[in-house]
Amino acid sequence: MSATVVTFPQGAVTAEATVVQVGDVVILDATPFHPVDHTWPDQPGDSGVLRADGVVVPVVEAVMAALDADGALFVGEDIPVKRGTEGWTWLVGHRVEGPVPAAIAAGASVSAEVDAARRAALSRGHTACHLASLALDLALADLWRKDPGTDALGTPDFESRASQSSSIHPDGSVDGYRLGKSLRKAGFDTEGFLASVADRRDRINAQLAAWVASRVASRIVVDGPTIVDRRRWECDLAEGTASIPCGGTHVRSLSEFASITVTLDVSDPQLLIMTTTVVP
Repeated sequence: MSATVVTFPQGAVTAEATVVQVGDVVILDATPFHPVDHTWPDQPGDSGVLRADGVVVPVVEAVMAALDADGALFVGEDIPVKRGTEGWTWLVGHRVEGPVPAAIAAGASVSAEVDAARRAALSRGHTACHLASLALDLALADLWRKDPGTDALGTPDFESRASQSSSIHPDGSVDGYRLGKSLRKAGFDTEGFLASVADRRDRINAQLAAWVASRVASRIVVDGPTIVDRRRWECDLAEGTASIPCGGTHVRSLSEFASITVTLDVSDPQLLIMTTTVVP
């Protein structure tokens, strides 16, 4: 069995495919479905339907799947290795609702159709999440006393130093950042940040408004056609082209946003919660 060919990076929401295997999930040779990543599950997997011989089978969620060297199949969180580990075959599994009908059998031809409206909303949420993190780094750049490394725009990289969690949902995201001793030791002025949260939020929202107004292109760049090939999100911002490794889906242009705004919650002084909200 070969690695699953994926077409979601090109924006596809439909595809004709052949069923390769049926078990806990349905595996196709090619799919437009974006699967939730088992190691960093920030973006949910696509939902939709599979069609074969007049039968319509709902897909609850697309997930990662993998075969080990002995041909044993592991699905989702049960996969014991990171994506791309040598000796494994990497696949997209389609979790279906209820028993798999006989029309969806190995060798059958199927039409795979993603819920396009949900995909579009998740794509807006994911692109906005990246833009918000870049704007956050810019707004906090003056608070570093040491060099923490730089982000995709060459700004001191608060995002990678402090990131604890990220959850993308339709038209938004929620990101958590640690503000404890390790960040202070790395040279970040946590006290200065806590004393100026409202100003920092306003800087972020002003930057996001400027980027949305620019209506520049956004894209996914791929190294190959399969689910295991590396993918990057790129956007040509005024400050430079941002290029961030990312396995998710994204908008094609910032013109798809009416606005992107964030709120910053530091009710726990050891934790920053940034909530990003999109108006399409």
